[in-house]
Amino acid sequence: MARAVPALQRAFDILELFLDEPELSAPEITGKLGLPRTTVHELLSTLVERGYLVPSGRGGARYRLGVRGFQLGSAYADRLDLAREGQLVAEEVAAECNETVHIGIREGTEVLYIAKVDSGHPVRMVSAVGRRLPAHCTAVGKALLASLPTPELDELYGSEALRAMTDNSITNLTSLRAELDNVAECGRSREYCESNDAVACVAAPVHDHYGVVVAAMSIAVPIPRWNDAAESELTETVMRGAGNLSERLGYRA
Repeated sequence: MARAVPALQRAFDILELFLDEPELSAPEITGKLGLPRTTVHELLSTLVERGYLVPSGRGGARYRLGVRGFQLGSAYADRLDLAREGQLVAEEVAAECNETVHIGIREGTEVLYIAKVDSGHPVRMVSAVGRRLPAHCTAVGKALLASLPTPELDELYGSEALRAMTDNSITNLTSLRAELDNVAECGRSREYCESNDAVACVAAPVHDHYGVVVAAMSIAVPIPRWNDAAESELTETVMRGAGNLSERLGYRA
């Protein structure tokens, strides 16, 4: 591996301080990073010259982020592809757990699967990218629906009974609301034989750089391999995976 450049590392250290602080002075930066005062002033001058920082307007004694960082962030966001990034992270998660991993988005009351990686086990999920399922019957769908405000959820479903796919499916809005409240509180969802009699799933939401839930990741397991220990371990795995994908989309908790 090539040697890191100390001056660049210090410049990035300065910029990253502004992730948590809207404005900082040179003495504050010096104190936080423990760098020589002369070094900090030289780096600040360079960052201002390149547009990454600007004087805050208070006599030039304080600094805030400049437009150049925004331009780079916008360029990064414009080049992101949710399906591509989701597939890459799904492959990592599937390699870790050796179960089927899906990435899904919501379209109305349905989930559309945009990425999938199969388990290496002989017994595996029969599903496909592009398949649609009722959101209220799936772990992915619940993770997505839980981000909606109550009025939007009510408008989405109205007063009609919810279609069942199995005997375990949720079939009324009251029960769905209660389930989604729990999902919103704990940050993950589950499904036990609600869309398929032979499959259980756990899922977690994926956020974009604005903090909006734009997708969800699930791990699906045939019932013969499902138990409390598996659910606990896979829940942690899917939450890490969804968090990783969120970070790749620019999300910062």
